[in-house]
Amino acid sequence: MGLLLLCNGGFMLLASIVSGIYRDGATLEISFAGITTVLIGVLLMFVTHNHKKEIKKRDGYIIVSFGWIFMTLSGMFPYLFTGAIPSVTNAFFETMSGYTTTGASILNDIEVLPEGILFWRSTTHWIGGMGIIVLAIAILPLLGIGGMQLFAAEAPGPSADKLHPRITDTAKRLWFIYVGYTFAETLLLKLAGMDFFDAINHAMATLSTGGFSTKNASLAYWNDNPLIQYIVVFFMFVAGANFILSYFAFKGRVKKVFEDYEFRFYGLLVLCVSIVAALVIYLKANVPVSEYHPMVLGAAESSFRHAMFQVISVVTTTGFVSADYTSWTPFLTIVFFGLMFVGGSAGSTAGGVKVVRHLLMIKNGLLEFKRTLHPNAIIPVRYNKKTVPEKIIYNILGFFIIYMLLFIIGAVVLGLLGLDFESAIGGAASSLGNIGPALGSLHPLTNYDSLPILGKWWCSFLMLLGRLELFTVLILFSPFFWKRT
Repeated sequence: MGLLLLCNGGFMLLASIVSGIYRDGATLEISFAGITTVLIGVLLMFVTHNHKKEIKKRDGYIIVSFGWIFMTLSGMFPYLFTGAIPSVTNAFFETMSGYTTTGASILNDIEVLPEGILFWRSTTHWIGGMGIIVLAIAILPLLGIGGMQLFAAEAPGPSADKLHPRITDTAKRLWFIYVGYTFAETLLLKLAGMDFFDAINHAMATLSTGGFSTKNASLAYWNDNPLIQYIVVFFMFVAGANFILSYFAFKGRVKKVFEDYEFRFYGLLVLCVSIVAALVIYLKANVPVSEYHPMVLGAAESSFRHAMFQVISVVTTTGFVSADYTSWTPFLTIVFFGLMFVGGSAGSTAGGVKVVRHLLMIKNGLLEFKRTLHPNAIIPVRYNKKTVPEKIIYNILGFFIIYMLLFIIGAVVLGLLGLDFESAIGGAASSLGNIGPALGSLHPLTNYDSLPILGKWWCSFLMLLGRLELFTVLILFSPFFWKRT
């Protein structure tokens, strides 16, 4: 915990440097927040310096869950100390939304905030994107602690791919790819016409599939410059794909990328839904068409761009907005609501159920027809030309059932707190899936400030559950977890 707070404080001090460069008047307060966080981290490390050299699996779950809560509590400091968000409830919601890469905001006017605070807000996304814990894995060996249990708790999906036998080296390689993509997108956005500050902030939000923007209108602010939106679309798609595949691509093993079932299904889903949405928009809905940029070819190009942008934004759980998709006919509103339950690929920074889980559930469901006809036959589920153990299939089915139950419970609670039906189901699906924009009163052109206080705390809890894929947090509520064995 102390190590995590040291990292968090270091990023706050970086935000204070940005604040000083732009002379936004918040440098002292952000610096104080960073120093306070670092001191708390040092104190925790000093008190617990006689730690055991081994982290057991149970410890891993506790450290991950409480690590995110500690990070969120300390991450509130810059907002509270500067007065940018004076309410503790709102500051906690905004910070949890940042670290869980949800992108839901309670801020009504983003553009009046100091640059240092905007940078810190994007940094919470960037830290949370690859996982605070994965970052810590690369550093924990310095303390003589192995990180395998932490990695399992941070990324408990069905895929157990590792780039390197040592988990520490895996974390370092993933971070290297993550940082490289961030710099690449920053450069391309700058060349496309975005100023450097906006470019770095949007790059951090894109690669983390977070969605915080420096503009009130999000990416709709650049509707007159499609090139910027196409760049963001590309990097959202990359961030929603398995980062292991990026590593293979950079190593020249491109064939392995396209042989991956999940990647092919993910790409085909995005393409097909984008084409359907573009046709509906072109024929039924009005989209903004600008004459400013030479790439704007008219309504057809604009329809396809906005459709593809919003489809990828929702599927990857990024939550950027180029237009209000809830105004694109009731049919498309239902389609986008359905996409909230898809999620990106396993091993990506995206939230949601994950494409691979859907794939395996569909495959298993179809095989049930064969099993019914041939009850004595052993018919395993195969994925990427390998047999999937029954244990993983049961885990996925259990995950999906609990996910849907939590969605229903989440919507019921929001309904009890006064939200209408559309807003309640949209808010629950969006919070649990770490998406951001929802439906009803929480549609893409509004924010979550209208939620009651209890609603904000409840949605924050759903965000944490979704980001840590349910089991990591829920297992802490089971009595047998705390019993000595």
